[in-house]
Amino acid sequence: MKKNLFTYKKSGVDIKAADKFVKFIATISSKKRGKKKLNNIGGFGSINDVPKNLKNPSIVACTDGVGTKIEIANLLNKYDTIGIDLVAMSVNDLIVQGAKPLLFLDYISINKINLPKLKSIIKGIVKGCKISKCELVGGETAEMPGTYDKGKFDIAGFAVGLVDKKKILKKDRIKKNNIILAVPSNGLHSNGYSLARNILNVKKINLKKNIFLKKELIRPTKIYATEILSLVKKNLLNGCANITGGGLPDNIKRIIPNGLCAEIDLNKIRLLKIFRWLKKNDISDYEMLKTFNCGVGFCLIVNVKNISKISKYFSKNYKPYIIGRVSEGQKKIKLNGKIKWF
Repeated sequence: MKKNLFTYKKSGVDIKAADKFVKFIATISSKKRGKKKLNNIGGFGSINDVPKNLKNPSIVACTDGVGTKIEIANLLNKYDTIGIDLVAMSVNDLIVQGAKPLLFLDYISINKINLPKLKSIIKGIVKGCKISKCELVGGETAEMPGTYDKGKFDIAGFAVGLVDKKKILKKDRIKKNNIILAVPSNGLHSNGYSLARNILNVKKINLKKNIFLKKELIRPTKIYATEILSLVKKNLLNGCANITGGGLPDNIKRIIPNGLCAEIDLNKIRLLKIFRWLKKNDISDYEMLKTFNCGVGFCLIVNVKNISKISKYFSKNYKPYIIGRVSEGQKKIKLNGKIKWF
């Protein structure tokens, strides 16, 4: 009898464990689904109906990950919120176009199948989809021994949404004298974690023992879908920007038409405590603004007459406030004043 036969499992890939995980995903993602919806989990591809209430629909698609926030989840052994971050990173980009999220797919790559960890991640993804009012329709879980170190993993997400062509938030909607509103973030969201982690490492800060930082650095990204889509439906938006990597300067200028300039008054930005803590660690103003959202999770560009109408669609902690206006100019963004860090 031959000994030491080569098998996939001996090579580090456990197909049976992966199958168990797929069955779990099918169970958790199928809860509260309508009878007419197809069960896509476990198939080769997902099949979904196009909503009939759109006369002339356009497809919008986004993909993203959560960066090195994964390492915070690993350090704290807490995985039930990182999935919300994953959905948020794609969905918050999707709604900038005025699109309603329709479906979401995930990709998880890991050194070895760990069912408790993967189930926690998926629970977060399902929760993020619920907040976004979209559906988890499938994905992929790849066991990759040799590619990832023990306990390491990565996740990516892919979102698809639909928008009626008349509702697309195009640049030409933005005009001179429009007002720029800041919608508060709830923390770092999922950007700037390599810098934040470097501070923790250099200063030898034990995250597990620091209650404030532990809570702040694992806090899931705010999903703005419900609020933004309500404004789109009421035709109250001329444009909007998701403030992610690159901060206010890089993200706002992406939506400004040629010949116009977004003038931002940095004095008006309302900081959260976590950004004050970061600033104390010898980070320049420029680096702070380019790396973090600095308390502004989303920006809205609107007609001045609509400001009061817009406010009612946001809860107390996320009320938009004025930070600038649109003027004529060759530079698409101009930063005035200085953030009051302390």
